[in-house]
Amino acid sequence: MTKKRKHQEDFQKVKLKVGKKKPKLENATDTTFKTKAIQIPEQLKEDGVLPTQNRKLNIKDLLSQMHHYSPGVKHNALLGLKDLLSQYPFVIDAHLSNIISEVAAVFTDKDSGVRGAAVHLLQFLASKIRAEQIAPFFPLVSAHLSSAMTHISEGIQEDSLKVLDVLLEAYPALLTDRSIILLKNFVELISHQQLSKRLKSRDKLSWMLSVNPNRRVTSQQWRLNVLTRLKKFLQAVVDGCSEIEDEGLQEQKDSPHSVRNPICISWKLHANNQQHIQLFENGGLRPKINSSFRLRSLASVMDSAEKGLSSAENLKGFIEIIIPLLIECWIEASPAQSAPILGNLLESESQQLMQQVLSIIHLLWKLTKRHDETYKMELWLRMNYLVDFKHYFMRHFPYSLQETVKHKKKDSYKGNKYCMTSSNSVDHLLLNLTLCDIMVSLASTATLQMDSGWLDMIRKFVTDTLQDGSKLNSKQVNRLLGVTWRLMQIQQNKVATEPLIKAVYTLYQQRNLLFPVRTLLLKFFSRVYQKEDLRTQRIRSRSKVLSRWLAGLPQQLALLGLRNPELSNQLIDIIHSAASRSNKELLQSLQATAARIYDPLEGALVLLPAEAQRRLVQLVYFLPCLPASLLACLSRCCIMGRMSSELAATLIGILHMRSSFAGWKCQVQDNSVNDVDYFSFLFSTLIGFSREELTGLQGIRGKPHISQTQLSPVRLYLTDLDQFLHHWAVTEMICHSLSTIPSQSQCFDILQTGICKYLVGLVVIPDSTAGSVLCAINKLLDQACILSENLHKFLASCCYSLLYFLLTLDKEDAEHVQKRDMLWGSCISALALLPRLLRLMLQSLQVSRICREELPVVAQLLRLLMQHGQLRSHMITNEFLVQQIIKDIMTLKSGEVQEQWLTDLHYCFNIYLASHPQGPGPINAVY
Repeated sequence: MTKKRKHQEDFQKVKLKVGKKKPKLENATDTTFKTKAIQIPEQLKEDGVLPTQNRKLNIKDLLSQMHHYSPGVKHNALLGLKDLLSQYPFVIDAHLSNIISEVAAVFTDKDSGVRGAAVHLLQFLASKIRAEQIAPFFPLVSAHLSSAMTHISEGIQEDSLKVLDVLLEAYPALLTDRSIILLKNFVELISHQQLSKRLKSRDKLSWMLSVNPNRRVTSQQWRLNVLTRLKKFLQAVVDGCSEIEDEGLQEQKDSPHSVRNPICISWKLHANNQQHIQLFENGGLRPKINSSFRLRSLASVMDSAEKGLSSAENLKGFIEIIIPLLIECWIEASPAQSAPILGNLLESESQQLMQQVLSIIHLLWKLTKRHDETYKMELWLRMNYLVDFKHYFMRHFPYSLQETVKHKKKDSYKGNKYCMTSSNSVDHLLLNLTLCDIMVSLASTATLQMDSGWLDMIRKFVTDTLQDGSKLNSKQVNRLLGVTWRLMQIQQNKVATEPLIKAVYTLYQQRNLLFPVRTLLLKFFSRVYQKEDLRTQRIRSRSKVLSRWLAGLPQQLALLGLRNPELSNQLIDIIHSAASRSNKELLQSLQATAARIYDPLEGALVLLPAEAQRRLVQLVYFLPCLPASLLACLSRCCIMGRMSSELAATLIGILHMRSSFAGWKCQVQDNSVNDVDYFSFLFSTLIGFSREELTGLQGIRGKPHISQTQLSPVRLYLTDLDQFLHHWAVTEMICHSLSTIPSQSQCFDILQTGICKYLVGLVVIPDSTAGSVLCAINKLLDQACILSENLHKFLASCCYSLLYFLLTLDKEDAEHVQKRDMLWGSCISALALLPRLLRLMLQSLQVSRICREELPVVAQLLRLLMQHGQLRSHMITNEFLVQQIIKDIMTLKSGEVQEQWLTDLHYCFNIYLASHPQGPGPINAVY
């Protein structure tokens, strides 16, 4: 066999036979697979199971009918949609995109009935759809709205205002995002571009009012309807600008003395590093950065159309277009055009139009104040419009309403909602005040001489309005005070400002003022006072009217009480601000009214909420004098529980700082707190009960209010847990104040005298009082203190009564169980500090005078006293007394079976006393 034949045998070709399967290759891939059916019943449902309305039409059927040529079919489809969506609200979320697009498309439908049904459906949807849900589809809605507002048909234009009302009410923020387009649409609704061959550039095209005789309403009524919506739209723009402040009672941007909110600091949290305090170099709420660079705002990188009225250029451009049109509307409605004979009397419809004109200008003025270069903007407004405003607006100022009797007429337009000419909606005072606000914003101190003529007219009108005694609402008063404040800033001498302040004070003295009105007046006076206080640091010339107003605030607070807590809080804030500035008139008035404000029964301190109570407690620090009568009221306020224990501790600390024991290095005010009165306050607060209350307790007998034992003459009155805990917290602060007095021995003598005079001899004593007295004794006792015999006996009786009460306390009595640790600690500390006290208590344990039921209690008490480490040495000293007591107990129990408590008593005596162990030992009593 040759080499070639051998080589071919290695690669022989496999011959396939007919009918045989081809053998699988070794590297073949298995491509077989198995499948199973997936059942999804919800997705396989047919349209027939969708919710339907009463005509058996589902959402898809109704939306498809919106494209029908027949107005009746589209009208019924809109009504069916409202019926279906009201029954099945979940359909809205599933088909929101289709619903919005179809409803918006019929804003420009030729049939008025279809448009009316679309408006009703849109109003229904607005109550169901949130702003974040409709936001992705709002550009489409806004585009259809713009198309309707600029439509050639007058009816579609009229109905577009209804759509605008719905969107302004439900989605003002989304609507104002397209302000430039909509503002142009507003202009086109009432005017058209004035075409002239003399105008060479389209940028300088002017606008003039248009008259359309085909409308269902008069031209003046149509303009009123459009301007009313424009005013609402601009109000939404202003409300969306957080930078714009309320013009009535806020400082101007360029004022160096702006009102700042205080920063509340908790020193306890700050000391524990739980609260961070950030201080700025200019003392304000924002850091002062000394840099010549300015960060570009986000609005500056937007397109001019996207910025809207936030751009100064866009705002100026719109003002240049709309102001001439508004002046034309004013001229048509002014008294000279409507009724020359009546002078400045206006009909209701004319006044409404004039009110809308001024309101729009006022809102535009507010928008100009949010720009950085406010001064330049105000100067531009003055140069361009002051002459026209003086000529047209101030010619017939002030304006008043002509009351006319209108006969009822049958007309086809009585149901037109656009015509809002009801005399009830007319406010001629607000019209005049809006005009005043616009005009005074164009004046300044530099232009005072040039503007003196019309400024005098405004000043006289404002003064007369404030003094005529008429009832004003909050909107009128806010605008009135805003004009008054601006007048005071323009002319800042006392001759000009004093009559204005006096006029405002006349309004303030009216009775039964509404709460918002009273609040605005308080804010105005507070702002004027702060401004005057800053100025009078250099020029001491205070307003007499303002001083009279400040002096009356404490009396108003005392009379108001709890009838209006919000107003009381505002009064307290103003009083606190003036008191911290050491205003003489206010401090004298506060001193005279303090007894009524801090009355423990009906005073503002105990009636108002906690935050107001805190501010009133802080006012105590500023009182010129703290007589004994006022300290007595404050003591009752501390112990009655009508303010928190933390606040009572704060009050005690303030009084300590006002006393002569505060350790001031500099000289404090003389006779502010008498030492005797201060000790009386501390002792009365320590006792926790008045003399009358203690006298009333002496007649109470038996359980559950009294705990008594036959071995002690003192019976305990069991106080409520809340009262006990409050008294104990106050006691700790009293003890701290007493311990800071330099002469401890004299302080202890005073305390001892008070206890002997007012407590020794009483049969019934509250448990909190007994514990507080022991706590104070433990705090003040030192080697130089000498206790009288009467005090020793009284304290011994109190100790045994308290210990007996604790040992007989039922463990299920959760209320009194919480007192155990505090009272037990006070008794043990007193017995450890005063060996004489322990001996007197052991001597009083004459078991022969007690019943057999009390013997186990006495045995348990002896056992616990022997086990206690602090008392070990004292018990060894009194071993004979203890042994005698045990013998007496054995004598009484002789002949009976020895019980376990008696065995335990013998064991403890043999362990702790009979063997006389050295040292106190580590064992403490656990009861």
